[in-house]
Amino acid sequence: MSPQPVDTRAQDTQPVDTRRVDAREKVTGAALYATDLHPDQLAHATLATATIGRGRIAELDVSAAAAVPGVLLVLSHLDHLDLQSPGFVMGGGYGVQSLQPLLDDRIAYRGQAIALVVAETLTAATEAANLVRARYETEPFAATLDSPGVERIAQPTAIPLPFLADIDVGDAESAYAAAPLHVDATYDQPAQHQNPMELIGATVWWRGDTLVVHEGTQSAGAIRHGLAQQLGIDAANVEVVSPYTGGGFGQKNSLQIHIAPLAVAARRLGRPVQLVVSRAQLFHHTSFRPASRHRIRLGADEHGRMVAAIHEVEHQTSRHDLFPLMYNEITARLYGIRDFRGRQTFARMDTQTPGFMRAPFEHPAAFAFESAVDELAYAANRDPLEFRLANDTTVDPVSGEPFSSRHLAQCLRRGAKTFGWSARRQRPASMRAEDGSLVGWGVAVGAYPASIVPATSHVVAGADGRVRVEVDGHEMGQGIRSTIALLVADDLGIDVRHVDIVVGDTRVATQHLTAGSWGTASALGAVHAALRELRKQLGADVGGPVDVSAAVRAASRDTVEARAATLGPGQTEQDAERARQGHPVIAGPEFPGYSTFSWIAHFVEVRVEPTTCRIRVPRVVSVADCGRVASPVTAASQVRGGIVWGIGASLREAGEVDPRYGGFLNASLEEYPVPVNADIGTLDVDFIGEPDLRFHPVGVKGLGEVSMVGVAAAVANAVFHATGVRHRRLPIRIEDVLAGATA
Repeated sequence: MSPQPVDTRAQDTQPVDTRRVDAREKVTGAALYATDLHPDQLAHATLATATIGRGRIAELDVSAAAAVPGVLLVLSHLDHLDLQSPGFVMGGGYGVQSLQPLLDDRIAYRGQAIALVVAETLTAATEAANLVRARYETEPFAATLDSPGVERIAQPTAIPLPFLADIDVGDAESAYAAAPLHVDATYDQPAQHQNPMELIGATVWWRGDTLVVHEGTQSAGAIRHGLAQQLGIDAANVEVVSPYTGGGFGQKNSLQIHIAPLAVAARRLGRPVQLVVSRAQLFHHTSFRPASRHRIRLGADEHGRMVAAIHEVEHQTSRHDLFPLMYNEITARLYGIRDFRGRQTFARMDTQTPGFMRAPFEHPAAFAFESAVDELAYAANRDPLEFRLANDTTVDPVSGEPFSSRHLAQCLRRGAKTFGWSARRQRPASMRAEDGSLVGWGVAVGAYPASIVPATSHVVAGADGRVRVEVDGHEMGQGIRSTIALLVADDLGIDVRHVDIVVGDTRVATQHLTAGSWGTASALGAVHAALRELRKQLGADVGGPVDVSAAVRAASRDTVEARAATLGPGQTEQDAERARQGHPVIAGPEFPGYSTFSWIAHFVEVRVEPTTCRIRVPRVVSVADCGRVASPVTAASQVRGGIVWGIGASLREAGEVDPRYGGFLNASLEEYPVPVNADIGTLDVDFIGEPDLRFHPVGVKGLGEVSMVGVAAAVANAVFHATGVRHRRLPIRIEDVLAGATA
């Protein structure tokens, strides 16, 4: 007689553990990332890069590089790599940009790769890359919004798609002109860089005719299909595996430009090749948050009711791609403003293509808009909190439909109570700490569109009581494994430690792009549907605990499986097919009969040292409305991370550009300052926690990106309250505050 399966549930009587389910693997080093792999005969690759802002390579000399002991291969445009463009991910393609370096002699931007060096060791590859010599013919270039040669083009003209159209509701110009109270101000947001802990990198090899890619990514499906397009092979012959990504934040949301050349090198050498892009090269090798400029005009009546808003914005993009603007999507909906006009303009210049960096449009838009709202509140002689509450709405001003849920007023009231806002003095520069520092209290709100994409889930219940879930989605630190495991454990009444999760693997699921705060909603929707089917297969009730081991054994099988494929509201099988082809297919935030957004309120205290004007942020209170909180620990972590990043964006982070040379000058963590522990005080995070069942069967909305939206404005508003001086350019530096103090 064969041994009976062990019911592990009977041995475990502990309650469900709601902590991060993969914490032990991460802190002990058991979690393997893409470049942790060291297969036999692994070779190492390094990039050599261009040192001009624009032009062409007149002569390339790789002889010294090739002569370095241990060098195996040097690839450049002289080697005819026979690669196709991957296409830009936001233009119907797969790549972080459409321009694939190493294919011709053109240089589009400083830092562009001009050679790939492969050697036995990383040391040899690095030494050889530094010996690649190029002679250039230079051309004039534009590197900033104010550079000569910038080409400006209205977005509706360049990309005539409905979801990228300008927003016009009512007659904003007339309403603004008639309003007794006005604000008209311009706000500048610099280019910024994600700098995830895990550098961009990949390990690739060929197994016969199959290309195997291990890459930290947010979109294994785009890598799979994009490489197939570039190499001219069947996507079935490309496997992409990414169980863990060490931070993505939008930078890893598509096919990187180094992977196809790595595949060529691996095929020519007949051995695995690994590339880790250096921190300095990261600033030019992949996407970044584009610099943007916002002109905000707000009008209010004598009672402090906002009656008109005009938001005009331009942002940088590359010459070869148009990275779409979507700043107005949230500013048109933060308040119940009946008359709104939004205009969005490309500024084409000589950089690599910008891309999505956490809250890509929403963070800069909220900084500008919420700073202007604060200015208008003071013009109306109203408390900034009460002013915002007085302009709340339950209806989407753009579509005219109700919001599926909007608890922003509750976020504001709860946050104000926790923060102690009632003790705030309205007059700027009127509050001081015991050490003499100027104290400022600022508030701002944020929003982020709730979206959802087609997703698939495969659930396998075993006779041992364990449940395995294979699903679309990527784990990049946000805790998607925890949200899935907790949903399964709660639904079936099993221990969370008996749930195994497989994500980021094209061998088991499509692997849609996990970004835009739709990852959790999309994955949990598919898992929820698969669990409904699993209950049918097990003969279990539609709700309540399930003895998984007993139910599987009763079926006289080792395992019982269930599959589900889900679509967003209004999506069709055509959308599902596009998703299977590796393209982003997004539904929302406008759905039939309603609109859906996540909301947040931030309260910030700053202290400004009166002599040096150094700014400190001793405490922040943030309250979010993200529907059901699917994983309490990882949700709170997401918000804390967003707050920290918002503080960095307010006071530290900027990509510095010298218009004479192009590129980014401060391409290192020594010169691109980010917040450290000493910069961060108390972060008090709370959630409304009301499930949004109209939007989602589990009741969740996005959280990871909305957590950052509005933080910068709250900091800037607090600095104004502390000093009496408005700062309309980020980051706010000591010299800016000193200049304001002496003006």
